Amino acid sequence: MKRVSSHISLASEAEINLDLSRLIIDKPRFTLERKRSFDEQSWSELSHRQNDGFDSVLQSPAFPSGGFDSPFSMGTHFGGGPRPLVNEAWEALRKSVVYFRGQPVGTIAATDHASEEVLNYDQSSEKMIDRFKLGAGAMPASFKVDRNKNRNTETLVADFGESAIAHDCNFYNFQGIYGYPIEIQALFYMALRCALQMLKPEGEGKEFIEKIGQRLHALTYHMRNYFWLDFPQLNNIYRYKTEEYSHTAVNKFNVIPDSIPDWVFDFMPCRGGYFLGNVSPAMMDFRWFALGNCIAIVSSLATPEQSVAIVDLIEERWDELVGEMPLKICYPAIENHEWRIVTGCDPKNTRWSYHNGGSWPVLLWLLTAACIKTGRPQMAKRAIELAESRPLKDGWPEYYDGKLGRFVGKQARKFQTWSIAGYLVARMMLEDPSTLMMISMEEDRPVKPTMRRSASWNA
Repeated sequence: MKRVSSHISLASEAEINLDLSRLIIDKPRFTLERKRSFDEQSWSELSHRQNDGFDSVLQSPAFPSGGFDSPFSMGTHFGGGPRPLVNEAWEALRKSVVYFRGQPVGTIAATDHASEEVLNYDQSSEKMIDRFKLGAGAMPASFKVDRNKNRNTETLVADFGESAIAHDCNFYNFQGIYGYPIEIQALFYMALRCALQMLKPEGEGKEFIEKIGQRLHALTYHMRNYFWLDFPQLNNIYRYKTEEYSHTAVNKFNVIPDSIPDWVFDFMPCRGGYFLGNVSPAMMDFRWFALGNCIAIVSSLATPEQSVAIVDLIEERWDELVGEMPLKICYPAIENHEWRIVTGCDPKNTRWSYHNGGSWPVLLWLLTAACIKTGRPQMAKRAIELAESRPLKDGWPEYYDGKLGRFVGKQARKFQTWSIAGYLVARMMLEDPSTLMMISMEEDRPVKPTMRRSASWNA
């Protein structure tokens, strides 16, 4: 078995000086009428004026050479002139770029200067389990560039789930999440919406469009009705009767009211709501998950009223969900006996650490997107300014620990690329809210499946 070198060559000094903005994304130039306060303008009003969409993106010029003089890097929205933090972030992002045959193909996951190891993550290798070779994967979770200096060749080595970063799916197993977690449902909904825009209504595409419409109709109804929790719905669940078997049953999942955790009653404000972590027969996961709820807003899985309620909840529970470093990946943490049973005493996922209630700076861009879409940019600005107080001196860590996110994670990688990118994207969106249109979806008209008449209809 050939051993793959753990060294990944970074861009040369000349390559680093290339305009990274041109390599990664062109700045969209929408004609956006800027208001003194964007709070008074709804996202729908903005998006209706931008019907040209990506046409302007494709025809727009790239950032000025060097990137540091671009509007996004100067911090004009916040005032006070140039921001050293932004400059440092762009420089770190440039240095993380990985090249394959002279072209940028991605970034290193993290470059911890305190360690000689360069991460991509860098443990890709062919593995055998009980003498069985693992099956081929569909999509690599990560990859590395293997450079053969003798033959002067470069080869991409993919990791389909055998090592390191590809094991992130265990987030659900270690946290006791099974069935239909909110993150997967929100991403699935967004994927279906994207597929509808990409497919042509002809040939097989027409059949796929009909099937996607049916699935969207069912998924939207299920998520908006059964996964949604606000104060009135919590009160309804609290009063549920059990073992209702008729089609008229109100307690459709036979949830036992005594299974509602005590913390929910104090956590749920009168104004606000969120999508539950999971719903399955006789069990509801009442934890709040940042990723799924923010994607639900961006993708319009949440109705406009639900979107506003999610942001209201974050504002009402700012200390718990944002604390001193945005943003909690989930709330609350599993601890004590429940932690021992659910996680198997996982040392990395102790209470308020890593995936168990840790604070992840990368989630800042999703929080910003959700705030802008619901007309609350001042709330996003508050989160960004809070996040700017620590990352540079802490070395752009992967995550923070503690109930308030005060401590650098005990196993957090330094100079984590997605922490850097999350901060830059958040600032870019706040500087020019129209850039949100690249990822945001408007609420579509109610998706109804195609109704087919039976053969006996005209009989």
